[in-house]
Amino acid sequence: MKSIVNRVTRLTRHETELINITEEVHQAVAASGVQSGTAFVLSLHTTTGLTVNEGLPDIEADIAEMLHHLASDEGSYHHGRFLASDGQMAVNATSHLRSALLGFQVFFPVEEGRLVLGGRQNIYLVELDGPQERTFVVQVLGE
Repeated sequence: MKSIVNRVTRLTRHETELINITEEVHQAVAASGVQSGTAFVLSLHTTTGLTVNEGLPDIEADIAEMLHHLASDEGSYHHGRFLASDGQMAVNATSHLRSALLGFQVFFPVEEGRLVLGGRQNIYLVELDGPQERTFVVQVLGE
C-alpha cells in the first residue's frame, strides 16, 4: 500500500475567509498514482477549519456569518487572558471556537485514480484568525 503525503501552504488575506482547495486535493490524488484508496485532508492549525459545501459565494458568505453568530466577538471568553507562553494577551478565543464547530479534517474515497466527491461538493480551508500563512496536508493511501 502507498502512503503519499503532500503539504500545501497558502497565504490567507482576510480574518475570516473560505478558500476553495478542491483543485489542490484533486492534484494531490492524481500525482499520487493511487487508483483505489482514501484521501485525508488535515489542517495543521487550531484556528482554521475544513468543511465541504457547494462552491457558491453566497453559501461561503452564509457559512462565515453563521460562524460569527455562533461564536460572537461580543462574548466574554476564558481565553481572553495573558499567555506567558506567548508573552501577550490571547484575543482569539472566537477563532478557536469557530474552528471547533467546523473540525480540522475531511476524507474521501479514491476510485479509479480520482477523488470521489458529490457533483456540487467543494473542499474549503476556512481561515478564522487571518491573515496568516496556513498549511494543510493531503495524505493519499491505497493501491
